[in-house]
Amino acid sequence: MSQVLKDEVRAHWEEDPCGAKLAQAEPGTREFYEEVERTRYELEPFIPAFAEFARWRDKDVLEVGVGLGTDFVGFAREGARLRGVDLTDAAVELVHRRLELEGRSAEVRRADAESLPFEDESFDLVYSWGVIHHTPNTRGALDEIRRVLRPGGEARVMLYSRRSWVALGVWLRYGVARGRPWRSWRDLLAHHMESPGTKAYTQTELESLFSGFADVRYTRWITPYDRRVSGPLANLLGPRFGWFVGITAVR
Repeated sequence: MSQVLKDEVRAHWEEDPCGAKLAQAEPGTREFYEEVERTRYELEPFIPAFAEFARWRDKDVLEVGVGLGTDFVGFAREGARLRGVDLTDAAVELVHRRLELEGRSAEVRRADAESLPFEDESFDLVYSWGVIHHTPNTRGALDEIRRVLRPGGEARVMLYSRRSWVALGVWLRYGVARGRPWRSWRDLLAHHMESPGTKAYTQTELESLFSGFADVRYTRWITPYDRRVSGPLANLLGPRFGWFVGITAVR
């Protein structure tokens, strides 16, 4: 069953590469990548501070789920020794094109987050923004991330939060409004949020997922997607009900 779900996830993102709708320009053009980058960081301005691109100069960095390569090229511009993987051919091709336009080179290949094609203890940083909550075995993906990290290396991962305004909005729209308020938020997110099987986590579940790491820190952000549901309440109540959770964990 997990392979069937993974095939569905891959088909979804092959058809609709994550972030491609942020731009009106022709995909693969310089204008396309510039528009995607500008819009991405306008919507999610906290990404650069979380990634700390410059900190990883001359370090071995792996990005799991490169998408359109916006964060990936952020590491490349700052001189990281960089590798990237994605489940889809579409993302790999688009990132290769982006690197070509910038005159940069880095290894990018199609691979499964649950079975990373790298030796143990290969990286100083494994970075993954909004990706591994889509793979059927998220814990398996985290085990792989930990395996390829060097002792003292860091995982920087963003996952979705179930106790959030976005999750509430999904429940109201697809549960309450359709006369099925008893459906769980977990079930509704799996069927109505992005690719099939999408997951979001409580704090207790996150702590269980990252129990194999040391010095785990959590940062929550209110997103524009939360504000669509909550309006001014999001700012009033602060980030604890934000859709995005950034986890920094040391091996």
